[in-house]
Parts: sequence; C-alpha cells; structure tokens
Amino acid sequence: MYLYGASGHAKVIIDSLKALGVSISGLFDDNPEVKRLLDYPVFGTFDKERLKGEKLIISVGLNNIRKKIVEKLPADIPYATAIHPSVIISTYATIGKGTVVMQGAIVQSCVSIGNHCIINTAASVDHDCRIDDFVHISPNATLCGSVSVGEGSQVGAGAVVIPGIKVGKWSLVAAGAVVMKDVPDNVLVLGNPARVIKRINI
Repeated sequence: MYLYGASGHAKVIIDSLKALGVSISGLFDDNPEVKRLLDYPVFGTFDKERLKGEKLIISVGLNNIRKKIVEKLPADIPYATAIHPSVIISTYATIGKGTVVMQGAIVQSCVSIGNHCIINTAASVDHDCRIDDFVHISPNATLCGSVSVGEGSQVGAGAVVIPGIKVGKWSLVAAGAVVMKDVPDNVLVLGNPARVIKRINI
C-alpha cells in the first residue's frame, strides 16, 4: 500500500491501515522537502513504476486537490479503501474506491458513498444517504436519513443535516451549521438554521 500526500490527513489514514494490519510501503508527495512521515519514507512525486501493483490512497484532505490528483494519474491505478476497524458499517452500505472512513464513524443501512471520499472521525451517516465522489464529511458531523451530498462538497465539523436534504456540488456547510433546507451548488452556508452566505469556487 502507498499513500499520495504526506500530511496530517495521511497520519490518520496510516493509523487506520496499521489497525487493519495493512503493510505501508511509503508515501508520495510533491514537496521535495518532505522525506519521512511518522515511520515511513516519502519518495517525492508519484512514480507508477514504484507502485508495482500495490494499491494507492490519495491522502490529501482538500477535496478539489484530491480530484486534481486523481485526474492527472493514469486511469488504471488500483485504489484501495481504508476503513478503521472501530467503524460501525452496515453490510448494506457501499463504499467507493479510494475512500477512507475514520475512527468511530457510523455508516448505516443502504448508504452509498462514492470514490475518494472522507468520512471523518465519529461522523454519522444514516440510512439511505447518498454521498458523491470527493466529498468530505468532517469529524462529528451528522447526516440524518436520506440526505444527499453532491460531488466535492464538505459538511463541516459538528454540522447537522436533517432528513431528506440535498447538498449541492462543491459547497461548504460550515462547522456547527444546522441544515434545514436544500443547499445549492458552489455556496457557503452557516448558522442555525443554515443560510447561504456567499458563492464559492472550491
């Protein structure tokens, strides 16, 4: 297993992989100054030859950067998932490639999670939620039943999204917000109840 991105987000993924008993061969990072992370070597810019059939996770927390990395890498890269053993996850849930689910998260029945997503520490995703690619559900965020979150959006730490709400693409739900109506694409919402503050380009 290799990771692409040697930052704080990678440290948490490493913990999950170690808890799963997965061997980590090293990391790639575009910053030439970074040589090691925790106990692991950092090899510089991605090199497919070094991968040699091992799987890869993009360990970058920013959704738009994660997407750009995936788009520039070869289409045949074998991506893995990392689901910490403390996670409670329904057998009826589906998890896409490259997605990570951190310690203490709960993923309930018939949830669909896309590719290269982050379900962060102690996040709760209830039944029938749909999470598209490159989404980040932050620590302690709560998605009630049948919520959908569009590509690239982030639900901030401690935010609550009530049942049936649709969050658009590439939007940001601020930390602690309570979302009680649908969120358009490319906006920042905050407050209780959450309201649109401005348009954003993530």
